[in-house]
Formats: sequence, structure tokens, C-alpha cells
Amino acid sequence: MAWYEYLAYFAAGALLVNGVPHFVNGISGKRFQSPFASPPGVGESPPWVNVLWGLANFAGGFALIFGVGYFRFELNRAVMMLGLGALVASILLALYFGRVRKG
Repeated sequence: MAWYEYLAYFAAGALLVNGVPHFVNGISGKRFQSPFASPPGVGESPPWVNVLWGLANFAGGFALIFGVGYFRFELNRAVMMLGLGALVASILLALYFGRVRKG
């Protein structure tokens, strides 16, 4: 597997994880932080913006998974990189949103 495939699968995991809070808050009708708010990443955007941002993250993640290299859902390096990207993004997002939402 080429080096850029590792990077693509890692980024795909991060994008998929990042899409979850935006999409869930958006479809729940709740305002949530997004890069389109003022200030970016701190201010809250309307639910419809978060739904679109969540879907854009999902689309980007799936595009990287299925558009780069040959991805198979079995225990292999590609799946491990996807999981590692998801893990790292989950921890960083939990720390960030915990700090921002606390005030």
C-alpha cells in the first residue's frame, strides 16, 4: 500500500467521525459549532448548516475510502488506518467540543 493510501484512510476515518456530531445535532434541530459560524468553530450554526456539513464530511470520508487504492472491509492495514483516524479524531473532537461547550 502506498503512503498516500495510509494518509487517505486516516483522513477518511477523521472525516466520518467529524460528520457524526454535526449531522446528529442538525437532524435533532439543535444549533452546533461549525466552521461557518462566527467565530469559526466556536459560534453555533443553525441545524440545517450542520446537517449539510455532516453530510459533506460523510461524502468526503466515503470518497477517500472508495476512491483511493483498493479498500476491503477485513482486518488489514487500510481498516486499521481508518480506525486510527477515527480514534484520534474522536479524542481530539471530544476535548475540543468539551472545552468550547463548557464556555
